[in-house]
Amino acid sequence: MEFVPHQYQEYAIQKIIDTPAVGLFLDMGLGKTVITLTALKELDENYFDAGKILVIAPLRVAQDTWSRETEKWDHLEDITISKILGSRNQREKALKADADVYIVNRENVPWLVSMTGSKWPFDTVVIDELSSFKSSKSKRFRALRRVRPLIQRIIGLTGTPSPNGLHDLWAQLYLLDQGERLGKTITGYRDRYFVPGRRDGHIVYEWKQKEEAESRVYDQISDICVSMSAKDWLDLPERIERMVPVNLSTSTRKKYEQLEKDLLLPFEDGDITADTAAVLSNKLLQMSNGAVYNEKKEVQQIHNEKLDALEDLIEAANGKTILCFYTYKHDLARILERFPQAKKLEGPEDISKWNKGEIPLLLTHPASAGHGLNLQDGGHNVVWFGLTWSLELYQQANARLDRQGQKERVVIQHLVAEGTIDEIVAARLADKTAGQDALLDAVKARIEKVQEG
Repeated sequence: MEFVPHQYQEYAIQKIIDTPAVGLFLDMGLGKTVITLTALKELDENYFDAGKILVIAPLRVAQDTWSRETEKWDHLEDITISKILGSRNQREKALKADADVYIVNRENVPWLVSMTGSKWPFDTVVIDELSSFKSSKSKRFRALRRVRPLIQRIIGLTGTPSPNGLHDLWAQLYLLDQGERLGKTITGYRDRYFVPGRRDGHIVYEWKQKEEAESRVYDQISDICVSMSAKDWLDLPERIERMVPVNLSTSTRKKYEQLEKDLLLPFEDGDITADTAAVLSNKLLQMSNGAVYNEKKEVQQIHNEKLDALEDLIEAANGKTILCFYTYKHDLARILERFPQAKKLEGPEDISKWNKGEIPLLLTHPASAGHGLNLQDGGHNVVWFGLTWSLELYQQANARLDRQGQKERVVIQHLVAEGTIDEIVAARLADKTAGQDALLDAVKARIEKVQEG
């Protein structure tokens, strides 16, 4: 296929060429992979300035997305790719192979750094989903930080650079400019742009942004970071979101309310306990979906109402494909048992079959399909069997279908158990404030209300 870049793509390509350390904060569906590959090809062939190229990506993206983009576009078809994936022997063999682009999953970055050390061979590094390096304490960040001085060009790609606030930006920007704009240390960054919030003595549990911190930070990084929104550049089909209420039976509701009130639900096979707000919120989400892990880590079946609701949606789809997001392993097991035609997304072959319309019900966890997978050719119906409190995962997951190339109206349906924590999560997602802290605050408020009652 011939690549005819949009105006924003031409701008982004040139920005990569002109900027040795660049962050492209591109909304889902704007084509960041083809933009990056086109720029790298231009740098290599016309500027002789790419050197040896490494792409760091989520596992499924490393397995499929980058190689599929080279196969899709005519101008990229001569690019050879070596995937540093699999067993240690497979990774070592791929590292020694002759290729234009090497791809490694982010979990293997510490291994790759330890393997190469001071002989780090890559001149250009692309971090696909830069936001996955937002923690300065993570092994992957610390490993890449060690070899950052040896990298000549670095490209950071993400649609959600700060899903939980400005605090997420420091580590990502450090990998781009080694602390030039936001400081050499996370401590210094906090001192400049935050004030301590909730604390216990010297231990600070929460940092609050100073007034105008956001504008000051964005001003500091604007010369090397570009942010683009899909709604400003793409004429995408309409997207419809609806909540599908799931009514729980009287007996199920009593069990739910007992667990919520007493933090303990007794069963003959093993009690279900929840001793903190975080654990309780997790248990209540499980119960809303229909099954819960008990104290023996066994699955305790509670109800089938969401399975029944999913069956209704499948029937209403009238043969059209559905991409269904589940939360827990017992969700997956119960859906597969109920719907033999369903298939769990496990690799590139499943992606290909889905995009050909050969899988009627594709099941995946939002964390597994949250970044980079192009599924828009296979359908336009999304069902959330269980909700996530991560706004980043939620937005990224929906963008697997709601993205450039989608030709149909995207319909996103959420199975929401009435009178449960599902409604709290759905409300947080709707007002774009979802996140673990917001959810736990809501759960704590709910606990206090129940106990007062």
